Amino acid sequence: MKNTQLTHIHEELGAKMVPFAGYNMPVSYEGVTIEHETVREKLGVFDVSHMGEFLVSGPEALALIQKISSNDASKLVDGKAQYTCMPNADGGIVDDLIIYRMNEEKYLLVVNASNIDKDWNWIYQHNTMNADLKDVSDDYSLLAIQGPKAVEAMQALTDINLAEIKFYNFKIGDFAGAEHTIISATGYTGSGGFEIYVKNEFAEQVWKKVLEAGADFGIKPIGLAARDTLRLEMGFCLYGNDIDDTTSPIEAGLGWITKFTKDFINSENLKKEKEEGPKRKLVGFELTERGIPRKDYVIADAEGKEIGVVTSGTQSPSTGKAIGMGYVKTEFSKPETEIFIQIRKKSIPARVVKPPFYKKG
Repeated sequence: MKNTQLTHIHEELGAKMVPFAGYNMPVSYEGVTIEHETVREKLGVFDVSHMGEFLVSGPEALALIQKISSNDASKLVDGKAQYTCMPNADGGIVDDLIIYRMNEEKYLLVVNASNIDKDWNWIYQHNTMNADLKDVSDDYSLLAIQGPKAVEAMQALTDINLAEIKFYNFKIGDFAGAEHTIISATGYTGSGGFEIYVKNEFAEQVWKKVLEAGADFGIKPIGLAARDTLRLEMGFCLYGNDIDDTTSPIEAGLGWITKFTKDFINSENLKKEKEEGPKRKLVGFELTERGIPRKDYVIADAEGKEIGVVTSGTQSPSTGKAIGMGYVKTEFSKPETEIFIQIRKKSIPARVVKPPFYKKG
């Protein structure tokens, strides 16, 4: 079991620790609801140092990225990030990731913790053009500072004007005394904020300074449980739940990051699927009676016939409703369609809704 640079601090804070993707990670500190509300209303800091980071560089860097990625990375400019996925050859997804363009010949790929080895092998295998590849996952720590007060609270820690960093853009500079820090206006919560990539040696110092700077704004450390409820309220996909090796980006509603203006792995088949229309679709739903949907619960029609499966579900702290995501046959995917979630031999009615479930203000 690997530790992050901050594991000992989480333990001192009394966090409930769980194994996640081979790391010892904080699942909660005070409790999921209070942590969730802190991020929605103020700001919170997450240790997400378990995420993977690969550097792709050299004259062939873009060619490799264009081959493995569904989105069009040629549209990137220096200081811009892009959400994308890596399709496999069988109609599924190897992983979803974010690509950062440092310069014309240097890109940073940020991948899911549970997929680091799989992704590395996949990219390496397809690197026929000999781009330079380097796994720097063990050299960097990643802190997500998320919430509406993030800009205001963190400005004291850097000379970079944080308010000027637009969504999915980043700057590199000093932050909390750590030089060459990537300050990225990205996140997995829907409440704004930043993701901060620092060299491991600075992780503890930056964590402490972030908590100090945020103290007057109500900052709290946030665990992985609230990270999950926050992302689910936004309808963001979680790899291993809502997308995996068997789900296509078209089915998953990721057509917006799947660009057929270029060739990439399995692009012909995915284009055909888009044109013909997928047989099933990932939808959001809200229960209309009491119950909590969970991964792998069966979704049925009014006659009790199986039409799909739940991929994520929770009691939403922000809306007070039981919400979820799941795959259903395409004919059941329209908003307001009535579906039924089978919870312990009972069929609980639900309606299809278009995420996000949580809308600010």
